[in-house]
Amino acid sequence: MAKTLNYVYVLILFISIFLSITVYGYIPGIVNKPCKTDKDCPKKPPHNIRCRKGQCVEIL
Repeated sequence: MAKTLNYVYVLILFISIFLSITVYGYIPGIVNKPCKTDKDCPKKPPHNIRCRKGQCVEIL
């Protein structure tokens, strides 16, 4: 019984993490905007966003 509860608990955790990433469509560090130069990326004052490999990426 305890193993079943642990399995269900872990399953719920993984599903909730997956759904939160899917719903928000956000992966930290990636802005998902095509670019050619750094000027093509959005300017967000507290964040350092640069163009890398054709995508705007937040530099940590």
